[in-house]
Amino acid sequence: MKALISTATKRTERVFLIGVELKTRSKWEVNESLDELAELATTAGGEVIGDGTQKLEAPVAGTFIGSGKAQEFAQHCQRESVDTVIFDDELSPAQSRNLEKVFDCKILDRTALILDIFAQRARTREGKLQVELAQLQHLLPRLTRYWSHLSRQKGGIGMRGEGETQLETDRRRVQERIDKISEELETVRRQRTTQRQGRQRNLWPLASIVGYTNAGKSTLLNKLTGASVLAEDILFATLDPTTRRLRLPTNQNVLLSDTVGFIRKLPHRLVEAFKATLEEVVQADLLLHVVDISHPQAEEQILAVNSVLEEIGANGKPILMIFNKIDRLGASDMLEKYVDRFPGAVAVSAATGDGIPALLAQLSSSLRPSRELVELAVPHEESAVIARLHSVAQVVERRFEDGHARLKARVPPHHLREFARFVVSES
Repeated sequence: MKALISTATKRTERVFLIGVELKTRSKWEVNESLDELAELATTAGGEVIGDGTQKLEAPVAGTFIGSGKAQEFAQHCQRESVDTVIFDDELSPAQSRNLEKVFDCKILDRTALILDIFAQRARTREGKLQVELAQLQHLLPRLTRYWSHLSRQKGGIGMRGEGETQLETDRRRVQERIDKISEELETVRRQRTTQRQGRQRNLWPLASIVGYTNAGKSTLLNKLTGASVLAEDILFATLDPTTRRLRLPTNQNVLLSDTVGFIRKLPHRLVEAFKATLEEVVQADLLLHVVDISHPQAEEQILAVNSVLEEIGANGKPILMIFNKIDRLGASDMLEKYVDRFPGAVAVSAATGDGIPALLAQLSSSLRPSRELVELAVPHEESAVIARLHSVAQVVERRFEDGHARLKARVPPHHLREFARFVVSES
């Protein structure tokens, strides 16, 4: 799909940003979010020439910021030869259309901007499919603006009569493409499940690296495992998941998985589209939450990551906090404050290697009780329970007798209560 912001033009797109200060947001929060939006716009290839905010009780239905403020910003954008106006919140299709009439230029929202960056970053077929699915779902209600390039309804023999309108035809074609991508991603999901079950037969625990975008997750994976994942000082440098084996000092093997970076206001469509990828997080025995301790909004980034973890159903999992980029800290008590708040937390520099031995030691300790070997007797009619056990645990032995499935499985501690009524004994 064509990028929303192109870097191939002769002149870099000039971008103006707009945020709204609602009752539930402080001015400081709005400014910080606009700073991040500016970084996103730059990552996408735009040149940010300014920003503006509007204080409102609630968004205005027609233009989000009100017609008066929209006219004021529009005049400023015309004077500055602005190509694209980006709103820090998601706009409805009607708001986008109305604002385009006022500004007489391209209008994007935060969701469209993030989708554009993801489209630039995706490298594997799976990643490209996931991004395309999210884009199509976002653009479907906006067909009147974005899909004029689709083939036109032909006239002539066999085509006379009222027939379908062009918009209906376009919508049907886009919906068909959405259905096809969804089917392909479901196939990918099944393949991932098969691969995961194959890995589980080795009885190796899985640890997933999560964190805010640009926190240093890929750099840490490279440092620990010798992988060669792209690691750059930009937002969303890599989208495609990578899993590598790590041998700990205790001679224990662990599978370490890198995941897509999170961000504030991460579009729900992206979370849905990337379900196959994010299942690695849901199935993990331990989450390594990497935090850029040198970032001035480290606290807000921690909360944003926790929010996404809750959305994908991974909250409540064991978490090892890793405070990265200590090489960028000056004389500050900030690090001590954070480490004291999270028992077992480790401070490292993935770039220089400082703190890596301590991290490996803590990782060994954290994974030791990761799975408990139990024996279960599940009635045959409880097929959903058996399927669930295979999805979250490592089933190492299975036999059938007396109308029951007798299974031995290594179950993560946070799932033990779920299967407690079927446990026969602990091994």
